[in-house]
Amino acid sequence: MPTQSVTHYENFPVASWLCPARLRPAVVAVYYFARTADDLADEGEVTFKQRMEALEAFRDELQTCFDGKPAQDARWISIFENLRKALLDFDLPAEPFFHLLEAFEQDVVYTREGKKYANRGALLQYCSRSANPVGRLMLHLYGVKDSQSLEQSDAICSALQLINFWQDRARDLERGRDYLPQDSTLAQELQFARALMAQGAPLVHHVPGRAGWELRAMVQGGLCVLDKVDALYANEKALVQRPVLTKWDMAGIAWKCLWM
Repeated sequence: MPTQSVTHYENFPVASWLCPARLRPAVVAVYYFARTADDLADEGEVTFKQRMEALEAFRDELQTCFDGKPAQDARWISIFENLRKALLDFDLPAEPFFHLLEAFEQDVVYTREGKKYANRGALLQYCSRSANPVGRLMLHLYGVKDSQSLEQSDAICSALQLINFWQDRARDLERGRDYLPQDSTLAQELQFARALMAQGAPLVHHVPGRAGWELRAMVQGGLCVLDKVDALYANEKALVQRPVLTKWDMAGIAWKCLWM
């Protein structure tokens, strides 16, 4: 929900005019924290050691931020200064930020060692650190803190993460990452992602104001992408073609949002 759309960091709420102005600086601060950490784990031609050292230094800066001290590393001063203000303004919890870093570190390790997820439970544990913290931070900003809403947010965020995995499966395999559980099939995981999204969907009625409409768009957009991945899989194109949303798809998403 910043003023201009940001789409590079997967599974992050797309910024839009729907976000109240008073929340936009905090949302932008959280976004750029996550985006930068994700880039440290993924981008550039650097060694495993360099990636892990950079993430460790980033973690140290995060701890400094929560200690209420100014940023020390010149590479990330603006990121942590903006984040420190958001922490002060909204009393954001520390745990989701550190969980995100754990997930990025896990990606680096799994890529280097060629590890795979043995089962869906192991993959969902990863999602609980790579995806769910974002939803919990957004709910915190909107003052939604009851346990049912948090659980529904986790379901939506994990579903969106899984949908991202399955639509980007070919690209991930090229990068040495395989998120498909070893004891499952893609067809089973597509079905599970749909059920997980349905489990979390009632949250749209508990998030106040315009944010509830943005959440509806995220749910319906995720389901639309899932339908397209499912169709590609049925035609044995899931590994060679990435789904593309058309203007008609967007119109359909808007219509379904109205009926949620």
